[in-house]
Parts: sequence; structure tokens; C-alpha cells
Amino acid sequence: MRVSSLYVGLSALLLFQCTSPKKATEPVLLSIGPEKVPASEFAYVYEKNNSNTDSAYSSASVNEYLNLYTNFKLKVAEAKSRGLDTTQAFKSELGGYKEQLAQPYLTDKNVTEQLVREAYERMKKEVNATHILVSVDQEADPKDTLAAYQKIMGLRQQAVSGTPFETLAQRFSDDPSARENSGQLGYFTALQMVYPFENAAFNTPAGQISQPVRTRFGYHLIKVNEVRPAQGEIRVAHIMVRAQQGLPKADSLVAKKKIDEIYKRVQRQEDWNKLASQFSEDAASADEGGELPWFGTGRMIPSFEEAAFALDKPGAVSAPVQTAYGWHIIKLLERKELLPYEEMETSLRNRISKDSRSELNKTAFLRRIKKENKFQETPAIKEAALKLADSTLAAGTWKFTVPAEPKNLPAATLFTIEGKPYTVGQFATYVEANQRARQTVSPAHAMNLLYDKFVETSLLDYERAHLEEKHPDYRMLVNEYHDGILLFQLMEEKVWAKAVEDTVGLKAFFEANRDKYTWGERATATIISAANPTVLAQAQEQLAQGRFLSVRHKQPDIAFDTDKTTLSKAAMAQLEPLAQALQQDSSLVLEVTGYADTREVANKKNAGLASRRATAIKNYLVEKGVEANQVTVMPAAPKARPARRVALQVYSTDPQTLADRFNQNSPLALQVTSRKFQRGENKALDGVAWKPGTYNVTQDGRSLWIKIDKVEAPAPKKLSETRGVVISDYQTYLEQEWIKELRQKYPVSVNQPEVEKLIKK
Repeated sequence: MRVSSLYVGLSALLLFQCTSPKKATEPVLLSIGPEKVPASEFAYVYEKNNSNTDSAYSSASVNEYLNLYTNFKLKVAEAKSRGLDTTQAFKSELGGYKEQLAQPYLTDKNVTEQLVREAYERMKKEVNATHILVSVDQEADPKDTLAAYQKIMGLRQQAVSGTPFETLAQRFSDDPSARENSGQLGYFTALQMVYPFENAAFNTPAGQISQPVRTRFGYHLIKVNEVRPAQGEIRVAHIMVRAQQGLPKADSLVAKKKIDEIYKRVQRQEDWNKLASQFSEDAASADEGGELPWFGTGRMIPSFEEAAFALDKPGAVSAPVQTAYGWHIIKLLERKELLPYEEMETSLRNRISKDSRSELNKTAFLRRIKKENKFQETPAIKEAALKLADSTLAAGTWKFTVPAEPKNLPAATLFTIEGKPYTVGQFATYVEANQRARQTVSPAHAMNLLYDKFVETSLLDYERAHLEEKHPDYRMLVNEYHDGILLFQLMEEKVWAKAVEDTVGLKAFFEANRDKYTWGERATATIISAANPTVLAQAQEQLAQGRFLSVRHKQPDIAFDTDKTTLSKAAMAQLEPLAQALQQDSSLVLEVTGYADTREVANKKNAGLASRRATAIKNYLVEKGVEANQVTVMPAAPKARPARRVALQVYSTDPQTLADRFNQNSPLALQVTSRKFQRGENKALDGVAWKPGTYNVTQDGRSLWIKIDKVEAPAPKKLSETRGVVISDYQTYLEQEWIKELRQKYPVSVNQPEVEKLIKK
């Protein structure tokens, strides 16, 4: 369903509008029923969305936008009057958006800036490294952490003393892949490894071994083998033949033959753009010479990327490369270095927010809000609370038992945030809800971990709850989403869903506007594109027959036992995929021919065996759901086949089947298209007279035969032929009618002097 153009405009409004807090003394620009819109609010919204346009602040621009904004506010007023902002569904959805909107305010911007800059500088290089891992849980007990550290230090000492690093990795690394690759990681750059690992790798000179580095996986030693400049970005073109994983073997072979034939023609220096246009099955790029957008390391499927970056200079072409999507021939068009920082900054920020280095940001942010919100701890109470740990905590079954002394411990203050007390009782409740079994962690250590998490959660919750007080722009964003959700719910009910479900109204709208929905001139035609005139002549001759032996569905004979007409299990299994193919494609028909040896033909008792065997196959296929008229039992024939066999031949009326036959040995020999065309859809067809008849033309070095069966004059479309467009237009109509109703229900008053002030600005 297409959202109406009016709503698209309002969606942009919702995403960028920042509503200033309303003040009683502010002049009102717009009144909608009982609601007042301050002049400053509309001015902010307008400036946000129109300040860069040439016509900003012209009378026409301001009044046009005011009308759009008024319609938006009318819908919001209607949603509120219906109580849509009080439902649980609305509150849940708004809560989710508030959480997303809060994220930028729950980070340290200075740290983020440093991390973004650092990541960009590191992306100028690629590091080749080998590593050794000693696993230890991120929350492991101190004694286990110490043991892992001592082990990794021992391995480092061996490596420094001369033991080959790869040998140590193969024997002692806890990374399972090290048994096969000796710890070799290949080349990587920033944002491809966890941050502590990346940090150590980029800070260790080539040829040296890092000090132990701790990540969530354990302790690592990193040997930096080589550092090279980053590969930058490249722009390539490709010609693709689809052959997705899971295709039948026969189809995969056809795809491979086709790409090999195209590659031969590329090597013969044939026009790349023409080859891409004619044969590439990537519809998005074929007409553009197969060109793809710029990309860098990690942006494409590895096999495609590796082949593309291996091309040494513009114009170089790869041999066919296989990916999960099929086969590709890749041509290097251009290579450039890392993009400027300004162009990468936004994407880097987004990636860093999801990267392990965001923990640094979080730590800095917590440190800052501790200070801002006057976090104060009570050491003695904290010590008493931590002593509540016992063996049940390690098992995840701990329950708070109030100790005899001090009696008031549950109410005692652990810490305060802006003077608000957080008690031992609250902490105990948190522990009971968030504990989990930690078999390798002591109770004391588990309680310390939970306390740190309780402090962190309390600080973040407090900050989140007071964001609207601290950050007016956040409050404005929340208000925008509040109104946006209401608007979406009401538009769904009054416009979008109604346009689809109101079939009577849709039909009436279509009948009232039939002149808007017409076909242009159309031709029913068959177009054969052949590699040369000889192939074209052969194809024309076979096309006249109307049906074609299918190469794709070639079937082996079905064998029967002597004197038997019953299908074996093996025969049934063989027929199963054929039955499915016949059901799925109504253009397919099957001819079944039974064969008998001389003895069976001579024996009157068995004279009908061949026909009965063929009939048994037809009956089986019909039982499986195949239409009876798709299967024809042919007269029995003696001797032509080995004894007691039935031959199966599949034919199709689809002209593509004819192309399949011609393309067995030369994948690009023939292309056949047969359908109804509008003017402008096919360049070759547009180049001939649009009259019934046949035409021979040459285009891009290929021989074409065009047969036009009939030409239809412009005619009205049926509703079924243009339903999507009609629904879209009907949505616009419904919205316009609804706005008229709302303007009658909610009186609109505009303070024109305030509008003039904005125009004069």
C-alpha cells in the first residue's frame, strides 16, 4: 500500500520538527479547536524544514506549509479526542521510541568523538596478525583470572625465547581454529575485531609480540606479522548469471556454461556494455553496463570482494567468480583511497555505537553522571550489604534474610543520587531478580559484580527519568514521536486500510475516474534474438511447431519387471519430481510411450503390456495431482527401446524452452521473448512499424526476428490491471475528504499578523 503524498510530507515533519515548550505569554499563531499552537513552535518547524529552499519565507511558501501543518494538527486532535493516546499499545510503542531517542543522551560525546577519529585513522591501515587465546570468563573469579594471566605470560616468555609463535598457537591456543590455521587471522582493519584486541594489534610494531590483552573471550597474545596501507575503495562493473545455492544440478551447469561463453566474448574484446545489457541477470545494473556503487573491505561477499580487489588496474577483468547468488565476471573501473573523514563520520558513529569500544564511552559517561548527579556512597553500609553473600548466591537461589544486627539494615542507605536514597532493601530485591548460577565464581565476587551493576542501572535509570528536564531538545523529540504514532494509527484506520478493504468504494472511485487509467498502444509480439542468421532461421522453423522438447525436464526411461505393469518404488521416486514440475507449470505436457520386446509382442496374452505400463504411469501422475490432459499415452512401439521400458518426453509451449535447447552448447545462441508490450518497453520492437507481420532487424551485432500478432489501440484498463495505482489515488481522495470533515469538527483560526511577521523575516 502506498502512503499518500500528503502523509509523506507530514512524516518528514514528524522526523524533524522540534516543538518549543509552550508559554502562556507567547503569541498564538494557530488554534485548532481548544488547542493553541504558539507562533514560536510553528516558526521552528518551518525553519527546520524550509530554511535551505530558495523560496523560504515567501508568502506562498509559508502559507502552503501552514496549510500542511494545520492538516497534521487536525489529525492529531482527532486521535486525542478518541483516546488513542491512552491505550496500552500506544504507551508501549512510545516507550520503545523513547528508549531509542534517549541513547544519544546516554553517552559521552567527547569520548565518542575520540573513538570515531581513532577508528578513521586506523582504517588507513590493515594488520596481518597471529594470536594465541587462553580462555577465561569475563566475570571469572580473581583466582581464575590470575591463573589464565600466568599461563598466557608463560606462553609469551616461550615465544620471546625463540619457540615459534605458530607452534605455540597450534598446541596451546583455546581458539578452536588454531589447530588448522596456527592462529593466523589474515588482514583486518578497525572495527573488525573486539576493541581491546584491535587496540593491542594496532599498537604493536610489525614483527613483535604484544603484552597479554584481555577481552571478553579471555587473554590473547598477538604477533603482528605485517602492516600495510588499506586497500581503499573500488568501483567495478559485473555481468552476472544467476545460479543460487540449491538449484538442480542441470540448472547450475547451464549457468556455468553461459558465464563461460560470456567470458570468452569478453576476452575477444566485445563491447562490455552491450554484453552486460544483453546477458547480465542483475536487473538493477544490466542497463548501466553492470556498474556497482563504490565499496571497500567487508562490504561485499568475500569471494566477490577478493576477486575485485585482486584486479590491478582499471579495465582489468576477472575470470568467472562464484558467489551464493551465481556467477560473476568483474571489471575494475576505478580505485580510490579511503573516503574523507567527513563522508565517513556518520557511518563510523553508528558502527562504534554497536562496537565493543562503546564500553569505553559507557564508562566515561557513568563517571560523568556520577559527578553531575552527586552520587555518594556509604562505605560502612556497602560493606555490610556485600557480606550478605553466601553459597546460595553462586547457585542463583539467594534470598534476603535480615540479619540480627544492624536491625535497620534493609532501610539503610547504600548510596544517594541527587540526594535520593537507594537502600540495602532495594539492592537485595535487585540481587534476587538478577542473580544467576555462577559455579566458578565465589559468592563474594558474585555479590560485588551485582553491586556494580545495581549502581550502574540506578544511575542510568535516574538519568533517563530526568532527560526531559535536562535536555529540552529530547523533550521535543518525544513530543514529535508521541504525535507521530497517533497520526499513524489514525491514518491506518481512516485511509490506508480502508482503501484496501473498502472494495465497493474502490470500485466506485475507479468507475468515476476511468479516464485516468488507460493503456497506451500495445503489441502482442514474439522477439527472437539470435547469435547469427543461421541460428535465427533454425529457431523460426521450430517456433512454428508451437511446442518444444524440454531439455530442462529430460526424463530417463521407467523400467518394469517382466510381465508386470505395476510401478516399483524406484519408479515412483523417479516420477515424484516430474509430478511436481507438471503441477507447477501448466505449459508442460508429457508424452508416455511403452516399448515391448519381441517375445511380449508375439505373445497375445502380453500384447497390451506396453500400453498398460504407459497408462499406469499416467494414472499415477494424475493421482499425484497432475491434470489428465497434460499426459498423453502414445501408441506402443516394439524393439526401439530395451525390453520392458517406458519412455517419457516432456514438451513445453513456453518459447524459453526453445532457447534452452539452442543454448546447450552455446549459452548465448538464442533469446526468445513472447508477450504483450507497450511502446517504450523494447528498443527493437519500437524500431519497427507497429503493424501485424514479421520483421528482420540487426541490433548490437545480433540477428532479430520480430513477429507482431496484433496491435491494440489505447484502451481503458481493468481495475485488476491497475489496482495498485487506483488504491493509491483512492487513499489520497479519502484523506482529502477526511480533512474536510475534520475542519468542520475542529474550527481552525489563524492569527494572520503572526504569519506576516514570519514572512517578513
